[in-house]
Amino acid sequence: MSERLRIGEGQVSGYLSISLGLISLGGVICFHFPEYFTTAEFRSLYPTEMLRWLLLLCLILAFGFALLSFLLGTSSKLAFTGVMITALAVVLGGHTVEIDEFEQSLYSISLDWLLIDIVVLSAIFVPIELFLPKRESQTKFHEEWRTDLVYFAISHLLVQLTAVIIKTPAEFIFRDWGLNDVQSVVSGWPFLIQVFVAILVADLCQYTIHRAFHRLPYLWRVHSVHHSIWAVDWIAGSRLHLVDILITRSLSYIPLYALGFSMAAFYTYVAIVSIQAVAAHANTRLPFGYLKYLLVTPQYHHWHHTEDPKFYDRNFAIHLPLVDKLFGTYYLPGDQWPDSFGLATTQFPKGYLRQLVYPFFTDPTMDVAEPSRR
Repeated sequence: MSERLRIGEGQVSGYLSISLGLISLGGVICFHFPEYFTTAEFRSLYPTEMLRWLLLLCLILAFGFALLSFLLGTSSKLAFTGVMITALAVVLGGHTVEIDEFEQSLYSISLDWLLIDIVVLSAIFVPIELFLPKRESQTKFHEEWRTDLVYFAISHLLVQLTAVIIKTPAEFIFRDWGLNDVQSVVSGWPFLIQVFVAILVADLCQYTIHRAFHRLPYLWRVHSVHHSIWAVDWIAGSRLHLVDILITRSLSYIPLYALGFSMAAFYTYVAIVSIQAVAAHANTRLPFGYLKYLLVTPQYHHWHHTEDPKFYDRNFAIHLPLVDKLFGTYYLPGDQWPDSFGLATTQFPKGYLRQLVYPFFTDPTMDVAEPSRR
């Protein structure tokens, strides 16, 4: 296991400079090409001027952390990389880019969603994991953190594309099912009621899908990628095979479309599941009190990732432990936490592309290579 990086050596500031530089560059690209890189349903909600100031702040901080890395570090490679990326964002217009009139592209990727999520979630979970970690020896920069970052990016970039791909066939399939009265009732509910019911409906669907991924051999092949995580933290929770993402989102979103939930309620649910799925994997001892019996928390979900196979089929719910209680798969042993994570008998390859093709050629339940991750 990699050692935790120590503050004062220049590496942390170097990585921060690169991260903020990439976020700034992504923001500039969104301003230049909103029709291809932003989520149409969100654009009307954006406070554009505030986003410009946020972009300027990211640029300033990126240069500032690069300078700090230069001053503190024994190697200037990280700082130089951060400066070059940030400089490119400035050359392309920085926070001053004007948005020209455009026609929405038929398909787009949600770069805006990715950038907003990474900024917001980093601001929430990096300090939490830094100051209130459950496993203090676990470093953020473990040997697979770059791979997990790729998973995080791909998962968030596909939000808009998945929603568009599923919406049209869902509307076509269910238009003759006589659901107009149901859709009228649901769409007429108050917004907060719609959001709560959407969470419940989606959790029931995701529970069923999640359990199927554990029970059906070929689905388990792709889902085992998620269980290959041995350093569980807020960003590693996004390690999901592309097939896993598409199936789970499709079968979770379709009922929400079919029942007539408003698009505002739908995208609010998307935001909630993004935050809670991340929070459930966070490496934090943050106390949740009685909330841990009402909502899926890190302690609850970490048992689902334990290395001990007898717990693989527990705690399938994404939002509400009540769903596991209903189906007899609830497990929360007081204040205890699992000791280790991952698949005890499977050695997964390193890297996104290798893990993408691995399930198609290897059955993880048959691969009994001795783990070498520790």
